Formats: sequence, C-alpha cells, structure tokens
Amino acid sequence: MNEVLNLFLLALLGSVIALFGGVVFLYNRSLSSTLEKYSVPFAAGVLVTVSLLGLIPESEHEIGEISHWIVLGSFLGVYLFEHLFFGIHHHGDGDDHHEIKDSSIGLVIFGDTIHNFIDGVAIGASFMINPNLGLITAFSTFLHEVPHEIGDFGILLKAGWKNSRILLINIFSSLTTIIGAFLVYLFNSNDYLNGSLMAVSAGVFLYLGASDFLPKIKEQKLHKLKSILPLILGSAIIILTLLLIPHEH
Repeated sequence: MNEVLNLFLLALLGSVIALFGGVVFLYNRSLSSTLEKYSVPFAAGVLVTVSLLGLIPESEHEIGEISHWIVLGSFLGVYLFEHLFFGIHHHGDGDDHHEIKDSSIGLVIFGDTIHNFIDGVAIGASFMINPNLGLITAFSTFLHEVPHEIGDFGILLKAGWKNSRILLINIFSSLTTIIGAFLVYLFNSNDYLNGSLMAVSAGVFLYLGASDFLPKIKEQKLHKLKSILPLILGSAIIILTLLLIPHEH
C-alpha cells in the first residue's frame, strides 16, 4: 500500500503540482514572464543531466549496452514525430502567432498529453528499478514542466480560451502522467522492460533538453551570464541530488 501511495505522490509531483507555473501565468503575467525566462535554461540543465547521469547509466545497468541504441532510437523518433506531425513542447505565446486555429490547439493539447504520459512512464519505470531514482525523475519532471505549462497556458490564452477552461483541460492532460506511471506499475513484468522504458525516457528527455529548451534560450536574447547560470544551476541541483540520494543497486 505504501508503494502505491509513494508512486502516486511522485506522479502527482511531476504532473498536477507542476501546473503551478501555468496558474502563475494566468494570474500574474509579469511574474510568469520572469519565471519562464530563467526556468527555460534551468530546465535544459535538469533534463540533460538527469538523462545522461541518471536514466542512461541505470538503464545500462539493467539491460546492458543495448540501452544506448534505445536512447538513440527514442531521440530520433521524437525528432521525426515532432517535425512530421507537430511540436510536443511549446514555450510562450510568441509574437509570431498571428492566428491560432482550433485544429492547432487540438494538436497542442494532444502533444502535451503524450508528453505527460511519457513523463509518467519515466517516473514509473524509474520507481520500479529503485524508489529513490523514481523520486529524482519525478523531481526533474516537475522542474522542467513549469516552463512547459507556462507556454501551454500562454498559447491557449492567445487562442481566446477562458482561464477556467485552460486550467481544467491542463488538469485532465496532466493526469495522464499518473496513468502512465501506474500502467508501468500494474503491468510490470521484469527489470528488462523497466530498463528499456528508462532508456526511451532518457532519449525523450535528452531531446527535449538539447533540441527544444536550449535553442529557446537564444530566442529569449538573455544576457549570456543570465542564461548560463540557470543552466549550470539546474545541472548542479540534479548532480547534487544524485549524489545525496542513493539510487544504485
């Protein structure tokens, strides 16, 4: 029972609680603008570090060198999926969005839901390997979801949605994180499956950090020091967390 409760709380941390960033955007645009500027490089550091130092090594420990091929495959798969169909991640409501169609909004919500589900799979697979690694993954998910939620809320606001509708649809979307985590928990069969799922999650996290969040930093035109320090801080926090919380077998 405690195991189920712990997994639920971790999935909640990486999903519904992360909606705080979007709620800030709804009720305080100036504060959310500042938050997004510095949270994007911060999230980039978090994602890349937890992928390279947390998920990939643990996945390799479970399934061997094939984990590297799975990471590469998921990295390329997300790239192809995003560029052939639509973007999984969106940040900010940008001045270049002159008109946002209902069909585009549907794709944004669908993509966000898929991403939340993948977050849940990452949390669930990590938790099944080691509860402490599940905690680290959930913490990382929370840290990178804040700027993501701000971006999604901004897009929906620009499309003319009301605050209550935006909040409701994002709550339902975020619940797929919990669904993803418990599907892994309920249908877990062996460590090989968990290791493979962790490798997939590592590839997705690495793609989002390196190909999505990092390029966004240049678009924000921040002073170099103001973009570098949050990046280093995000990486340092994950490194410190990995050192302080034992997660190896």
